[in-house]
Amino acid sequence: MRPLNDYLNSFLFTELLRGLRLTARHMVFRRSITLEFPEERAPKSPRFRGHLALRRYPNGEERCIACKLCEAVCPALAITIDSHQRADGTRRTTRYDIDMFKCIYCGFCEESCPVDSIVLTRLDTFHMERRDERVADKQKLLAMGDKYESQLAADRAADAPYR
Repeated sequence: MRPLNDYLNSFLFTELLRGLRLTARHMVFRRSITLEFPEERAPKSPRFRGHLALRRYPNGEERCIACKLCEAVCPALAITIDSHQRADGTRRTTRYDIDMFKCIYCGFCEESCPVDSIVLTRLDTFHMERRDERVADKQKLLAMGDKYESQLAADRAADAPYR
């Protein structure tokens, strides 16, 4: 009786049908957890480390005081800063470049900044069409900060208890 039973099971593909039933139970009848990326986006934390930006004070003056701590702490050596002293005795940057190909988005520059000038935004989709666009200069970084200032301020306020 056993050989006949084994023959019928192999002929009728019962193991295959049991496996297909198990697969269908897990794939077809469960809710999908995959996001359709361009239309749907996963929620991001206020601590998300995306594109870099430079911030300004509410009066419009740039925050960076050219202390060069971010340049010193950058493990990838992606930041280049040149500065000059103004007539009132304060230092400001004349050149603030970040090589986006070198940057590893570690956030050390943001942590080291005493005036909260350089920040990481939530922007995670950015591209470059030409190789020379990889270096984000001061004007581009300030424009990025101006564009996302309200979101950056809200993220800093949400993160303030943990700093």
